[in-house]
Amino acid sequence: MSIRRLAMLSALALMLTLSLAAQQPQGLMGDLTKDVSQVQTKIVGLAKAIPAGAYDWKPSSDVRSTGEVFMHVAADNYFLPAAMGIAPPAATGINGKDYKTAAAFEQRKMSRDEIIAELDKSFAFLQTSMSGVTDAKLEAPLEVFGQKSTGRAMWVSTTTHLHEHLGQLIAYARSNKVTPPWSK
Repeated sequence: MSIRRLAMLSALALMLTLSLAAQQPQGLMGDLTKDVSQVQTKIVGLAKAIPAGAYDWKPSSDVRSTGEVFMHVAADNYFLPAAMGIAPPAATGINGKDYKTAAAFEQRKMSRDEIIAELDKSFAFLQTSMSGVTDAKLEAPLEVFGQKSTGRAMWVSTTTHLHEHLGQLIAYARSNKVTPPWSK
């Protein structure tokens, strides 16, 4: 390969790298976006690993079933950005000012495959919502659930909420003799 051709390929690779880096959020939002991506991989991986028959399983009658937890995650992936003023897809019926709309979304009856597809769509919406937020916007005041907050607090809560349900879903999976895919 000629030096000229090698230099051109190196310049092209550098331009692509810089372009991709410019598209990734930096600072706290970059860290949260990366974390959400990792949690997404695990939650969707569990959704695919758990058999359809275990989607109705629940450890007791007063808690959500496996499928209901997945739907709750999807609903809040739409609702929490909506509560911060980012419009969710109209087909969800979710309104960021009324949590009852997220609760109604959770109650939709779906098959295992439909739930997995909805999880994928909800995480895509969440990631897109997060990518539009700069660290400079994080201090903007918000009122959510009747309480004063900031964008920073809401995005951190959104991320920790996902971890809470990841832990729950790991316990549900193991109770159904399903090993999380990343633990094999």
